[in-house]
Amino acid sequence: MLAKLGALRSNLRLTSALIMLAFVICHLTAHTSLLISIDRAQAVLHTLMSPWRSAFGTALLLSALLVHYSNALWSIYVRRYLRLTRWEWSQLGLGLCIPMLLMFHVMGTRVAEIRLGADNYYSSVLVVQWVLSPWLGIVQVAAVLTVWIHACIGIHFWLRTKSWYPDRRVFFGAFALLLPTLALAGYVTAGNQILREARKADGYASRTLYESSITDATLAEIRRMAAIGWSMHLGLLLVPFAGRGVRTWLHRRGRPPMLSHPGARVLRILPGATVLETLRENGIPHASVCGGRARCTTCRIHVVKGLDALHTPDALEAKALARIEAPPGMRLACQVRPTADISVMPLLSADATSADGAVRGGLEGSERPITIMFIDMRDSTTLAEAKMPYDLIYILNQFFDEMTKALAATNGHCSQFTGDGLLALYGLHENEPAIGAADALRGAREMLSRLDQLNRRLEGELARPLRIGIGIHFSEAIVGSMGPPRGKIVSAIGDPVNTCARLESLTKDYDCPLIVSRRAAEMAGLDVRDLKLHETRVKGRVEMVQFYALSSVPDLRA
Repeated sequence: MLAKLGALRSNLRLTSALIMLAFVICHLTAHTSLLISIDRAQAVLHTLMSPWRSAFGTALLLSALLVHYSNALWSIYVRRYLRLTRWEWSQLGLGLCIPMLLMFHVMGTRVAEIRLGADNYYSSVLVVQWVLSPWLGIVQVAAVLTVWIHACIGIHFWLRTKSWYPDRRVFFGAFALLLPTLALAGYVTAGNQILREARKADGYASRTLYESSITDATLAEIRRMAAIGWSMHLGLLLVPFAGRGVRTWLHRRGRPPMLSHPGARVLRILPGATVLETLRENGIPHASVCGGRARCTTCRIHVVKGLDALHTPDALEAKALARIEAPPGMRLACQVRPTADISVMPLLSADATSADGAVRGGLEGSERPITIMFIDMRDSTTLAEAKMPYDLIYILNQFFDEMTKALAATNGHCSQFTGDGLLALYGLHENEPAIGAADALRGAREMLSRLDQLNRRLEGELARPLRIGIGIHFSEAIVGSMGPPRGKIVSAIGDPVNTCARLESLTKDYDCPLIVSRRAAEMAGLDVRDLKLHETRVKGRVEMVQFYALSSVPDLRA
């Protein structure tokens, strides 16, 4: 039940925000027409605001406002710690300032129309804000900027986890700058026009207000309603903070669950606090691109101890984990609220990006069966001495292009380049290890075929045909995303990688293009009845490594 409520709250928060954003865009679009004339802007405003002024539109907008406002207060209360990132503080702080900045404007327009019989137009509003109370003009500009920046932050951190967003972000940014700029330019232009009219005619301001049914009594009542609104807003702001204080006092009377984190002391968890909140409160950096909304999965953790005592993932967390094919034991730190002692291991670096969050679960580091392949170009040193640098680069690029195409065609993963060779992994996304080993042999066949085609194309450029050596080995290795924070690759490390490199180097000694370890051949179902089994000692290993030296790739057993 709680899981469903959490998902419902998240959907309502987003839906209410988009409804209010649509209203704001309509309003600011009308303001841009003030650059033409006040009369034209009034006509545009009437057209764009008519749907919002209907009974349904008013109810929809009011509901969205109440939902979003109550969610903001609830988000303060429900957090066990208020150690937020700068952008989270910015969005929350700006959002809580919006009611204060817009209170007088709302009371003086829509509420005054309904309760006091006022009939507002651009001219009357501008008279109040630019002639009678110029400070309201400054407040109005601040309100527009605050609302728009608050909305832009929310939209950016909602969309930044979408794969298509980076390519379109420039268009969103241009719109985000253009609309408020034009709207405020129109507002200032119209305000100055009203000031000029008021200076030319002494009775202009009073006449304009009279035509809108706005009297001194009306203005006084608007100020009174605004004061009440400000007081209510400030009072409501105190409620979640008071509730937090009472809750903390009650919880400290009992023994809280404890969180164990690598390289950190054992941390106390307030009941109801997430793992992410607990880490932040204790100054331990942890990734969370989306701000703890179960969108980006960058806060993923491996639960080392205490998994059985955790609640099952709610709808939001389950959807996010399913998207990255998370293995058992992986959870999102922003969603896990431990009620018993727990030990966790972070799976991504603290400065992980949204792109890191898209990496398939299980590639953060695990020991697993994998098929490893080393490919190396023969006589590359001789080739480099005989060619100009740009000629050599051209040939190498052609070579690597063909090898990577062969990998892509046979479900291989190009892990890293090593000068004149590369390391590839097979079976990275397969549940059955034998599939990866069989794909690796198909990949070797594809590489040799493509190399023959490349040699024919470069026949006039080469003194002798290009040759390669391929080593294939199957074993348990540590596989994961590793490397510098901004340049991580999915690769493998451990003794099997060294063994495969040794097998590849033996292709020179046996004058063959391919050497396959016995384990890889057996796993792939290679027909070895007519093949001779060799063995060698690998540095650092006690046991001998058995392998087959092949001049071509035999067929696999059916």
